[in-house]
Amino acid sequence: MADETNRPTLPATSWAVLGLLSFGEELSGYDLKKWSDRSLRFFYWSPSFSQIYSELKRLEKAGYASSRLVAQETGTRDKRVYRITGDGMAAVREWARETPVDPPVLKHGPMLRLWLGHLLEPEQMRELLDRQQAFAEEMRLRAVADAQGAQDEPARAYPTLTLKWAERYYASERDLAAAMLDDVAALEDAAAPEDERERP
Repeated sequence: MADETNRPTLPATSWAVLGLLSFGEELSGYDLKKWSDRSLRFFYWSPSFSQIYSELKRLEKAGYASSRLVAQETGTRDKRVYRITGDGMAAVREWARETPVDPPVLKHGPMLRLWLGHLLEPEQMRELLDRQQAFAEEMRLRAVADAQGAQDEPARAYPTLTLKWAERYYASERDLAAAMLDDVAALEDAAAPEDERERP
């Protein structure tokens, strides 16, 4: 049993995996990966399979998760499933309630390239922003679809809210990319010789 007064220090990925288990389901590493791809990836990051299995081992060692083997009817090897323990639930609840929340850190690859726009051809900048606009719309649609699939599960009401947030966030990213395309066009027009500028 973990000592409540001296809890082990865990990395953020551990808390994310423990958070997935905190909904009370017994899940395999594959299940956890699939769920993180439908939820965490929209606002934090989705751990890789290797990260998930490493964190599950760490959580078991800390006494925050337990596992068992489940026989498979298909003749394939047994599946290991994981469940949060009482100590694990207490730890993740304490972490969620009491640990200071770090402010978001934005690392925006397309904007880094746009910042270096003086090194790019105008067409490259337009392609970059077109791709960003398409990516944002694709992510928005995924968030909408995943939210619709989770709406009927009362236990996942708050994860569904984060998917609604993701829908709004990626809509704004899409619209920002469109606005930046207009800004780039305006810069190009201003830099063009007088006789080549676009007329209203």
